[in-house]
Amino acid sequence: MSQPPRKFNPHPFAYHQELDVRIENLTNEGKGVARVDGWVVFVPFALPGELVRCRIFRNHKNYSDSDIVQVIEPSPHRVEHVCAVFGTCGGCQYQHLSYDQQVEGKRRQVEELLHHMAKIDHPVLPVIISPKQYGYRSKITPHFHRPKDGELSEIGFLRVGTRNAMVDVKECPIAMPQLNTALTKAREAARAGSCKNGATILLRAADNGVLTRPDAIAVEHVGSMKFEFQAGDFFQNNPFILPEFVGYAVRKAKASGAKYLVDAYCGSGLFGICAAPEFEEVIGVEISETAVAKAAHNAEINGLTNCRFLAADATAIFAQVPHVGSETVVIIDPPRAGCSPEFLQQLFAFAPKLVVYVSCNPATQMRDLVLFSEAGYNLGEVQPFDLFPQTKHLECVMTLSKQS
Repeated sequence: MSQPPRKFNPHPFAYHQELDVRIENLTNEGKGVARVDGWVVFVPFALPGELVRCRIFRNHKNYSDSDIVQVIEPSPHRVEHVCAVFGTCGGCQYQHLSYDQQVEGKRRQVEELLHHMAKIDHPVLPVIISPKQYGYRSKITPHFHRPKDGELSEIGFLRVGTRNAMVDVKECPIAMPQLNTALTKAREAARAGSCKNGATILLRAADNGVLTRPDAIAVEHVGSMKFEFQAGDFFQNNPFILPEFVGYAVRKAKASGAKYLVDAYCGSGLFGICAAPEFEEVIGVEISETAVAKAAHNAEINGLTNCRFLAADATAIFAQVPHVGSETVVIIDPPRAGCSPEFLQQLFAFAPKLVVYVSCNPATQMRDLVLFSEAGYNLGEVQPFDLFPQTKHLECVMTLSKQS
């Protein structure tokens, strides 16, 4: 048996002790959950209902981590994975699970977060699926470390369960085909070059080709709207589902009957610009002046005269919005950390008629939902979207209406 690490805690299991366990469910990180006499054991790449053999490598205060050794009784929903490095590369968690079960698991995850975090039992609509389950991703950023003895080693993505170890990735099945063609050339160029340090390779597929420079201008269309942004900037990376995703948020906003829309955390103006034809005025609000300039440019190239974008101070987000909350709907799409308490205080003081809350992290969305409920907002539809098939990630859109 291998020697345990110096700080290994030997309770309740020995280092590399093997256990046969039955998987009960999955965590929101995609790990299987088993229990041994009530003690939780996490097993990656195991599926609910399976009997698996696992090997313990770490004991925590109230759970243990393990590696999967063997699937003894496979789930009927287990499928062959597509990627040669699935299970080693940290990018995908669900290639071994049938797609219908992936999306049902994500729907159930949102339902459970509502129950446990927000203390609300509320229906969650079936997940709206991606038209493509592979070949959908429009941006990848493979990395490589500093060469050793003049030679590059792995060029790819982080190895699962590590902070900086890499997996060599020659092809990524969830990336668009043109990105994989470009990846082959980029890998050859990196190995033929004289890099002295590690680096990140940018590959962005857009309407105007595959872009490799962060400052190159990417062109993307969402419905009838055109967007221009720097290739290295954030923009949703599944263009195949984007029209339906954005369209849903816009329809929910329009159904409120509000005259005006505020697009908070507006970035390059995605939601506000797509919603502009449905409102008398759209105001995008951002604390980043650079983002505001890019959003204003996108409104201009689409010929929109009822859109304006404001660089607002973080302490006075709605100070320049001239409309009353009762005639306004707000779309928010915050980062993974969710909304800041300062932002929510200002939002509740503004008291919009309806809030459409778009989130890439349902856990922080549910945390914020508690504060919305306390501020007098009722939860309406809860609609998950699968922008990232084969992975643990999802987007969730909630509508929240102000109590009269």
